[in-house]
Amino acid sequence: MQATCKRGKKLAISGMLSSSKKPSPQLGMFTGLGDQLNQKHPLFILAHKINWSVFDDAFKIHYSEKMGKPSKPIRLMVSLLILKQVRNLSDESVVEQWSENLYYQYFGGEHQFQPGIPCVPTELVAFRQRIGEAGMELILKESIRINEPPDDAGNAVVSVGTTVQEKNITYPTDDKQYKKIIKSCWKIAEKEGVNVRQSYTRTFKKLSHQQRFKNTKNGSRQARKASRSIKVIAGRLLRELARKLPLDRLGVYLSKLKLYQRVLSQKRDDSDKIYSLHEPHVKCYTKGKEHKKFEFGSKASFLICQQTGIIMGALNFTETLHDSKTLPEVLEQYQRLNDKEATNVFVDRGYKGIKQYKSSIVHVPKPDKNISKKKRKRHSKRAAIEPVIGHLKSDYRLCRNYLKGILGDQINVILAAAAMNFKRVMNLWRTEAISSWQLVYNFILYVLQFLLPNPKVTF
Repeated sequence: MQATCKRGKKLAISGMLSSSKKPSPQLGMFTGLGDQLNQKHPLFILAHKINWSVFDDAFKIHYSEKMGKPSKPIRLMVSLLILKQVRNLSDESVVEQWSENLYYQYFGGEHQFQPGIPCVPTELVAFRQRIGEAGMELILKESIRINEPPDDAGNAVVSVGTTVQEKNITYPTDDKQYKKIIKSCWKIAEKEGVNVRQSYTRTFKKLSHQQRFKNTKNGSRQARKASRSIKVIAGRLLRELARKLPLDRLGVYLSKLKLYQRVLSQKRDDSDKIYSLHEPHVKCYTKGKEHKKFEFGSKASFLICQQTGIIMGALNFTETLHDSKTLPEVLEQYQRLNDKEATNVFVDRGYKGIKQYKSSIVHVPKPDKNISKKKRKRHSKRAAIEPVIGHLKSDYRLCRNYLKGILGDQINVILAAAAMNFKRVMNLWRTEAISSWQLVYNFILYVLQFLLPNPKVTF
């Protein structure tokens, strides 16, 4: 069986859909797992606020009802994705900590303590690929609903900003890529039993040693000459493999060999360059930062409500688009998630060139002596999106994306936005709990000042 994702890609359905665990009022002799936990804990409250049946109904189409091994519960897998992003953990860490944390287990739908890990970490990879970008948008939509925005928040003023989501790749240089091409050609030749005329093993080692003195006064010239020689060797091995591989095996490596040839033929001033062999879609961005001249990854756009600060939209772009070209898709996603259209959109000067999209008016700051006080204030509030982007990068895994491919870029951006929304409402619940205890403390002091002449109360 197969299912079709949002972008039309066929996804194989592997695994039989297992029924979700039904809550039982009493699993132990006297109490259940929920009775042993602090019911004012933010994770405990969030477990009851999220409508888990939405995910069960939406994701069950990706599973078979009769074939395959019984799958993990959908609620468990969705909860692990949320915990991973909220706590800024890797797949391995969130699975390991789940077996140690009772609140994590209760959040995942367990009603009894489970001493073992819930799943293998790679199952999270398969689940992310299975539900795709559409599934992540459903999680983001639920995080918006949990925050309970006011009724007029859909028509409130919104702010839009962009940033760069860096990919987990090394700083790209031509020498690094040429060396990787040579080593990959050696592996292919050894695996397919191709006898190359010359492997250049000793020559490659000698040239790599000469490149170590690239930044010295006496060795820079020799290092540049060694770099040119390594490029020549990479081209020779690549062409020899293309000649000697059998036709039936050449098709297996054709896409890889074309990528290598593209890397060898690209020039310094080319517009669409390859910066990583295992992530060829990565682009180079220059945002004018003094501490970081170049950033390698993809462009991410976020939309927040100025009234509440909730992230109402998050989208990733793999092309080097002008900011004004990204705005239509962001507003379309906002309408898709909130079932409303934004009326006023405030952006920075990087969006110059677009004034309106459908019924949404785009406000770009410009010198205006007759600007109203209300509009000036809204332009100032637009800057609040910058610290939001900063927190997304430092606390919610947006600083460096470890998920593979274009789909990994899209998933990481949307999950980071959803995690920040969940964390926002959890902090509000924690603040409300502290405020309630403060009211009790103030009431005790108020009563004691009439009963005792000099009350001394310490906690």
